[in-house]
Amino acid sequence: MLDIKWIRENPADFDAALERRGAAPKSAEVLDLDAKHRGIITEVQNLQTRRNEVSKQIGQVKSKGGDASAQMAEVAEIKDRMAALDAEEKDVGQFLRDLLMTLPNTLDAAVPEGKDETANVELRKWGTPRSFNFAVKDHADLGVGLGLLDFDQAAVISGARFSILKGPLARMERALAQFMLDTHTDQNGFTEVNPPLLVKAETLQGSGQLPKFVEDLYMTTAGHWLIPTSEVPLVNMVSGKILAEAELPIRVTAFTPCFRSEAGAAGKDTKGIIRQHQFEKVELVSVCTPEQSVAEHEHITKSAEMILQKLELPYRAIALCTGDMGFSMARTFDLEVWLPGQSAYREISSCSNAHEFQARRMNARYRPAGDSKGTRFVHTLNGSGLAVGRTLVAVMENYQEQDGSIRVPKVLQPYMGGLELIRRG
Repeated sequence: MLDIKWIRENPADFDAALERRGAAPKSAEVLDLDAKHRGIITEVQNLQTRRNEVSKQIGQVKSKGGDASAQMAEVAEIKDRMAALDAEEKDVGQFLRDLLMTLPNTLDAAVPEGKDETANVELRKWGTPRSFNFAVKDHADLGVGLGLLDFDQAAVISGARFSILKGPLARMERALAQFMLDTHTDQNGFTEVNPPLLVKAETLQGSGQLPKFVEDLYMTTAGHWLIPTSEVPLVNMVSGKILAEAELPIRVTAFTPCFRSEAGAAGKDTKGIIRQHQFEKVELVSVCTPEQSVAEHEHITKSAEMILQKLELPYRAIALCTGDMGFSMARTFDLEVWLPGQSAYREISSCSNAHEFQARRMNARYRPAGDSKGTRFVHTLNGSGLAVGRTLVAVMENYQEQDGSIRVPKVLQPYMGGLELIRRG
């Protein structure tokens, strides 16, 4: 959420920030509502002062045996007016908060300008795509051919955009997640967390998924929401807290199922397991001071890259442009892995810095060292480390052989009981 004080003092900068995202100016609407809200609060305070004055007069008049009925009538009127204003203040305040909740984060000055993904900037490449001397298959054909990936029965059970993994492929997905967690906890300084998969609406508001992305979420009949990413519970681990500066940065990681309705994804990635309603992901989250923020963004990105490098999967890192940025994020680096089956790089990780946007929504702060009274909002960052299903896709396609078998990457073999090759049984 944006700082209303900043909007109040910098309306032109606020509108310019929205323009960078291709959005219409909102300063007039926000400031009109803010002025109305502040006006009500001022009137309530003035009435409170007047009520105190008149109440004192009542005591003085009565102490002299006089008639205080006029003053008592005025106090009654003030009381009624204050009750009406209190109700109005709550309504207007909620309208203002709801409006602020719909406003996207301001973008970092370093974000490149551009209308859409075609303007994203490639930062670096790692690895060379493998040259095949046979016709390559995509992961869906490979998995079905091995008898280890079943879309038809998954559709009978659950419908479209679901799959069943079996045997060595199911084990490889589990192995990938374990390998990622071990790497991030043993080498990259993250603490493993097993968070709730069901959260409250306030939790999704804090991380920025609500109200913007309500159509992409699943809600239970009991009022809980299924997480679309473990970023949601992980960043909310500091919701409402005041941390000591010495505690920061806090780095956590989690492997969880994730659930998305994929609203608006009709016709996209309908084949295979790249875009499903249920998928698994290892998430990386950092909570830090503003001064640590840039370095933490780099650390999360490099941690995700480490997984791809250890798996020897070619990839590229790109900086998202203004027209391709997510709602809550100030700056984002995407990692795109090479998929031979598509002859293209596809996103496998998005590493983002939200600055204080999520922290304001969650009221997550820290107390700077040496300051016993003042507090500042923390910065929050997150990244996929990695999307496990998409990593499985990349391994299957990059490690395929002519007979349809799949070699097991060396770093995964200890997690696969020493298995070196997945072939049809």
